[in-house]
Amino acid sequence: MNLWESFDTNEISILIMIVVAYTVLFLLPKKFSPEITLLFLLWGFSIGVFFDFTIGGGLIDFYRLNDSQQYELFDFLYYLLFPPFSYLFIYFYESLEINRKTFIGYILAWALLGVGMQWIFINLDIIHFQNDYQLIYSFPVFLISQTVTGLYYEFVFSRFRVLRSD
Repeated sequence: MNLWESFDTNEISILIMIVVAYTVLFLLPKKFSPEITLLFLLWGFSIGVFFDFTIGGGLIDFYRLNDSQQYELFDFLYYLLFPPFSYLFIYFYESLEINRKTFIGYILAWALLGVGMQWIFINLDIIHFQNDYQLIYSFPVFLISQTVTGLYYEFVFSRFRVLRSD
């Protein structure tokens, strides 16, 4: 694994986004138990890497990250952006009291946010599409991942105490 091919816009952007995302994560009021917080941070990392390895650089190879086809340190740092977004997803899911009537709208909003973030990543040279992949193809991927995350949260919420009891 290389550290990086060239240290430029994409690497600097990833570092700035990591600092911002984790600062927001740590500044938000602690709403969930530590176990649930850790669970959904790991969930976000896992589901993001799963889809990225499946369609991004693994089985189908529709896009590459950063400057090289080989894995670099900043590819891993890019993956560290997934956990805070997963946490924010459940944080606002709970804060906005998402229910059966509002679930679809919430999922659509987050899928659009995901596509918007991917557009930003494209413009910062973090993601490079290949093999005729287009940004719009990511929308169903985000729909699936956000739906599964919402349903998984509902499953966990129905069986465990997820909110802090301070």
